[in-house]
Amino acid sequence: MDTASAGTVLAETAWAKLNLYLHVTRIRDDGYHELDSLFVFTDIGDRLSVEPADTLSLALDGPFAGDIPASDDNLVLRAARALSDIAGPARQGALIRLTKNLPVASGIGGGSADAAAALRLLNRVWGLGLLPPALERIGEGLGADIPACVRSIPTQVSGIGEILTDAAPLPPCWVVLVNPGVAVATPAVFRRFDADVTAFRAPAPLPAADRASALAGALRERHNDLQPPAIALAPVILDVLAALETQDGCLMARMSGSGATCFGLFPDSSSAARAAGILGARNALWWTAHGVLRSGGG
Repeated sequence: MDTASAGTVLAETAWAKLNLYLHVTRIRDDGYHELDSLFVFTDIGDRLSVEPADTLSLALDGPFAGDIPASDDNLVLRAARALSDIAGPARQGALIRLTKNLPVASGIGGGSADAAAALRLLNRVWGLGLLPPALERIGEGLGADIPACVRSIPTQVSGIGEILTDAAPLPPCWVVLVNPGVAVATPAVFRRFDADVTAFRAPAPLPAADRASALAGALRERHNDLQPPAIALAPVILDVLAALETQDGCLMARMSGSGATCFGLFPDSSSAARAAGILGARNALWWTAHGVLRSGGG
């Protein structure tokens, strides 16, 4: 496969990730947490573009660009370097532009989704022809959420993020995302969980659902085990959940990942849009967005 021609710009969206539920099933001897979680993706996200260049560089813009560094430690650049190690010296240059629309340290996989999108795009720009499982293996060495983000389809995730299984198709379902403007550090949430845990949940994969209401009903029997420790660190999460739950049409509300972003599920686009408008107007410090859950890749 030929590389992209000079001047060609390729782009795609780094879709925001949601954990519809997240159970901690075990703490390993090395301190890592094994999980049982359903990863899904919205049509909301950051935007990346890549074009050929002599050297590897990253340019940032967007509402949350100031919250992340463009330094060598940026996860997008780390992913690019990891892929370039495989590509060889002839394919190590690219100009990557990242429009950062998602809040950082927010439990919706922004950095992981960005890194995954960079792997997909550079695979095309450099003409490597690597299949998704190969990109997932590269991502695994960079972050637990990246392999699932490479897929960006509903995925049952277990182990420490490396065991991926295709999930049942999602019914049409809309979502409202709310972040209270508070960054919650994932390590701190896990430390709080470790201090309070008394038992672990067994894996409980979600059954197929044909309607948004059925999906919400199944989710109410599951949990996000990181929600209580995150609330202990950032009590405003409770305010967000309460605000979502009181919106007309909201089927259920939950925190995603290690927080602090919360989501509400809605049966149609109009009720989701109305709720997002109300919540955004209610508190100018809250980031709100609405969209649809994605059933497939692309």
